[in-house]
Amino acid sequence: MTAQGPLAGVRVLEFGQIAAGPFAGSLLADLGADVVKVENPQGGDGLRGWPPLSSTGDGPPFSENFASVNRNKRSIAIDLKNPEEAATLKRLIAVADVVLENFRPGVLKRLGFGYEDLKPLNPRLVYCSISGYGQTGPYATKGAFDVTVQGMSGLMSVTGEEGRPPVKCGVPVADFCAGLYAAYTITAMLMQTRQTGEGAYIDCSMLGALIGVAALQTSEYFGTGKSGPRLGSAHPRNAPYQAFKAKDDYFIIAAGNDALWRQVAEAVGLPDLPSDPRFTTQLDRARNQKELAAILEERFATRTAREWLEEMDRRGVPCAPINSYAEILSDPHVKSMGLVLPLTLPNGVETRTTAFPIGISGFNFEIRHPPPELGAHTQEVISEWLDAEETKVAG
Repeated sequence: MTAQGPLAGVRVLEFGQIAAGPFAGSLLADLGADVVKVENPQGGDGLRGWPPLSSTGDGPPFSENFASVNRNKRSIAIDLKNPEEAATLKRLIAVADVVLENFRPGVLKRLGFGYEDLKPLNPRLVYCSISGYGQTGPYATKGAFDVTVQGMSGLMSVTGEEGRPPVKCGVPVADFCAGLYAAYTITAMLMQTRQTGEGAYIDCSMLGALIGVAALQTSEYFGTGKSGPRLGSAHPRNAPYQAFKAKDDYFIIAAGNDALWRQVAEAVGLPDLPSDPRFTTQLDRARNQKELAAILEERFATRTAREWLEEMDRRGVPCAPINSYAEILSDPHVKSMGLVLPLTLPNGVETRTTAFPIGISGFNFEIRHPPPELGAHTQEVISEWLDAEETKVAG
C-alpha cells in the first residue's frame, strides 16, 4: 500500500449531486482515488448552496455541508449540452476507471452519457448509478429524497414510539447507506476489472440499501409473518436495553444477557428481581419490558444520569449518555481516535471536518485537497489526464 492510499491511481469522474453520489465519491477519494467532480458551470452541485455558509468577511461564502462530502476531490466545469465540452469529457471518460452518478434515471442517457454510450469508448469502465428506486421497475422514474425512501423502505415503521406520528432517522441514512454500498461495490468491481479487462454497470438504489441494512427486521417478518412494532429506544428481544430517565436526564443501558441483567438489578438495589418469573430469561424480560421499565425508572429517578453511568461502567454494563454532536465531537475518546481534523475552505475559512473513520495499517488518512471551488481544476485535469495519455500513445 502506498502512502497515498490503497486506491491511489484510480480515476473517478463523479457526476454527484447533494448527498448519495458525493458521499460515495468522498469514500473513494479519502482512500486515495483521484475523484474529479463534473459540475454544471451554472452553479454546480446544488449542495454548494446549503448552509452553514462560512466566510472570512472579505471572501465569498462557502458551504460547510458541501465541504463535508467533497474534500479530497477536484472539480471541472463542463456543459454537457455544449458539443465541444461534451467531446472533451468523453476523452476524459476514455481514460477514467469509474463514472459515478446520481441523477434521476435516464437523464445522462438522454445527454449521451449513459453506460451503453460510454462502454465502446472504455470497455474497462466501471459505471455506477445511484438513484432512489433503481433504474428499472414501476418506481424507477419516481422522485426520491432521503425521507421518502425511509418511509417507502419500512424503516420509519420501526422508528419512533408506538402511537406517535412517524419519525425519520435524524441522519440521512438512505443517502449515506446507498453511498456506502456504491463505494463498496465499485471497489469490488475494480478488482474484477483488473482480472478480466471488462468493466461493469452498477445499479445502486437507496431503497435497496435500506432494505439491505434491515436484515434483522426483514428476517423477523420472514420468520413470523409480522412486521416489527415501533419501540422507541427499546429492543424487540432484549431488556433492559433502552434509554431510561434518571433524576436529571436520560441515559442508555444495554443489558444484553442474563449476567448483565443481574448486575443492573443489583445496581438498583433489587437483587431478587431476576428471580421474578416475568424477568428471569431474556425472552421473559423482552415480553414484559414495559413492566420492567416502570420498576427500573422508579429507582433510576433517585440519582443523576452521570451517577448511573459511573455505576454501570463499574459493573461492566454497556451504557452511554445521549450526546449531542457538540458533546461527542469534543469527547476525549473521539479525540484519541483522531476523528476531527482541521480543514481550510477555499475562501480561507478555518473549520473542522471528520476524518475517514476506519484505521488501516500502513495508511494514514490525510486531507490532500480542500473541497474544490466550482471548476477550479478544469484545465489541470484535462492536462494531467489527456496530455499524459496522448504522450504515452505517441511514444
